[in-house]
Amino acid sequence: MVRKAGGAPVEEAQPSPAPSFEDAIGELERLVERMESGSLSLEDSLAAYRRGAELAAFCRKSLAGVQQQVKVLEGELLRPFEGGAAADADEA
Repeated sequence: MVRKAGGAPVEEAQPSPAPSFEDAIGELERLVERMESGSLSLEDSLAAYRRGAELAAFCRKSLAGVQQQVKVLEGELLRPFEGGAAADADEA
């Protein structure tokens, strides 16, 4: 616990556990909505921007990890998705 200048105790911010990708995207969307609404003060906007940058970096890292897993599963042979043409041929 930390004491503020006035002597009142202030809880230290504990690092939050890593969110899931979906949680991070949801929080990022809410931050963008709040920032676009224009209702945040300059300090709050800066804090929201910093948090958004952290969330975006987390999401990029998560996506890179998943992409690597897909490469391993596909034997490094990533192919373009041909779902539309193949699905149409199966129905004929």
